[in-house]
Amino acid sequence: MIRHPSLSRRTLIRAAGAAPLLALPGLLRAEEPDVSALGDITTDSVPIGRAERLARLARAQVLMKAAGIGAVLIEPGSSLIYFTGVRWGRSERLTAAILPVEGEPCIVTPFFEEPSVRESLGIPAEIRVWQEDEDPLALVAGFLRERKLASRPIGIEETMRYFAVDAFQRALPGAKIVSGNPVVRGCRMIKTAPEIALMQRATDVTAAAYRWTYPRIREGMTNADIAALMAAATRKLGGSVEFNLILLGEAAAYPHGSRKPQRVTPGEVVLMDCGCTVQGYQSDVSRSFVFGKPSAEQRKVWDQVARGQQIAFEAARLGAPAGNVDDAVRRYYTSLGYGPGYKLPGLSHRTGHGIGMDGHEPVNLVHGEKTPLAPGMCFSNEPGIYIPGSFGIRLEDCFHLTEAGPHWFSRPPTSIDTPFT
Repeated sequence: MIRHPSLSRRTLIRAAGAAPLLALPGLLRAEEPDVSALGDITTDSVPIGRAERLARLARAQVLMKAAGIGAVLIEPGSSLIYFTGVRWGRSERLTAAILPVEGEPCIVTPFFEEPSVRESLGIPAEIRVWQEDEDPLALVAGFLRERKLASRPIGIEETMRYFAVDAFQRALPGAKIVSGNPVVRGCRMIKTAPEIALMQRATDVTAAAYRWTYPRIREGMTNADIAALMAAATRKLGGSVEFNLILLGEAAAYPHGSRKPQRVTPGEVVLMDCGCTVQGYQSDVSRSFVFGKPSAEQRKVWDQVARGQQIAFEAARLGAPAGNVDDAVRRYYTSLGYGPGYKLPGLSHRTGHGIGMDGHEPVNLVHGEKTPLAPGMCFSNEPGIYIPGSFGIRLEDCFHLTEAGPHWFSRPPTSIDTPFT
C-alpha cells in the first residue's frame, strides 16, 4: 500500500469510493455477502506475550546504553503497545511511558484512567497518576530525577506530539532532548519469530480473501462492491479489516485512485490493494488483472512489473543499503523507456516500505536510504508502472529478511491470467 503523507488510509479508501453499498445482484446486501463456506484460519495464532515484551525492553535498554540515552518517552500508539502492551488513544490528556535505561518502566496517566490502562499493561511497570489540575510532565520529570536520569539525554519517540515535548522541556529545564530512533527503531525494525508468524498469518488471510473474492467479481460492480466482498471474507477468515483499496480502469493509473465513479468494465484493469491485521500485525498485498481479455499493452506492462518485483527481491541483500533495492528497479524501468527517476509514465513512488504493527514503518525502500538491510527487517515490494490517462499495474508482496536472504510472505503471481494462486 502507498500512502499520501497527509491522508489516512481510511480517507484514501473513502476517496476511492470504497464505502459499502446497499445491494448487489445475487447478494442480500453488499456488506453481508454469503461467506458461510469460509472459516477462521487464525485460531492458532499466538499473541505477543509478557516474555516477548520483556525481551524487547531488555533490548531497548542495551540500545540506550550504547547510545548514551537515559530514558525514552513514548505516547500511545503502536510503540507503546510494542513495549508495554498498553492500548490507548491519544488526546489532550497525556498518557505516556518512560522506558529507563535500567529498571522497570513508568506509565503516567490521568487518575481516572488508571484502571483501564492497567487492563492491557503487559509488563511490570510503575503507574503514576495525575489529577486534572496537575501537570503530567512534572511526574515524568520527577521520575527521571528519582532514577538519577535527569542529567542524561532523553530520547523522544518520533511520533510524540510537540505540546508534550514542549511541556517536558519546561518541566525539566536543561534536559537534553534527542531522537529515540536508535532505540525504538532499533527494536521495532528487527522482527522476531513470533512477530513474523503473525504477519505471515495476516498475509494468509488476505491471500485467502483474494481467492474467494476474485471469481465473484462481475461486470458493472463498483469498487465499493468489490471492497465489501473482500472485507466480508477477511473478517470471516479471522482478520481485522485494515484497508481495501480498489481501483478500476483509468483510476489504476493513479496510485491513490480517483473520486470519479468506477465500474468493472471488460478489457479494463482491476487493481486491488488490500490488507488486514492479526493480533496487531499487518498484511499488505496488491494484485492487478484485467476483467476479460488483456490487451497486448496491458500484458506487456504487467510482465514488466512482475520482473520489477523480482529485481527488487534479488537486490534485497543483507548489508546493502535499503535504497539499493529502489535503485535496481528504477534502472530496469528506465531501460524500458519509463521515467527517468520518479517521473511518469513509470514508477512514481518508492519501491516499498517497512511493515509490521503499522502498515508503514521505517525504513523505506527508496533512493538514498542508507540503512543496511538486516535479518528480521520486513518490507513491501510494490514497484508499479503507472500510465496517466490509461491504466496502471501494481503488484505487491511483502518479504522479510533472513540470514539466507529475503523470504516472501506471499508469492507473487506469475501471469496476468492467473493473478491469484
